[in-house]
Amino acid sequence: MRIWGADGVLQVDENSFTIRVVLSTLVTFAAGKSNQDFSVPGVGPSNGCAIVVPIGAYTDQQQQFETELIDNVARVYSHTRGYAASYVATGTMRLIVMRFD
Repeated sequence: MRIWGADGVLQVDENSFTIRVVLSTLVTFAAGKSNQDFSVPGVGPSNGCAIVVPIGAYTDQQQQFETELIDNVARVYSHTRGYAASYVATGTMRLIVMRFD
């Protein structure tokens, strides 16, 4: 795709860096440490990122989910991985996976 500005100058072409949202879904955790995997074909740590965003009302006592992006999978944890004493996060958050091109 090519996009030209109002002045006729090329703004974006097939060599431009872009970011696409390839997955947007709600993730819900109840009590207990666990994780959920989401399929994202063609996306991995070398060409993408995954974030979670709290939705709705939440208090300053609630914990954030943690994400990990591995080849073709976005994994969301209800706790801080690698830290045995971490608190468990509950509730619902939006997972957004983006691919860099």
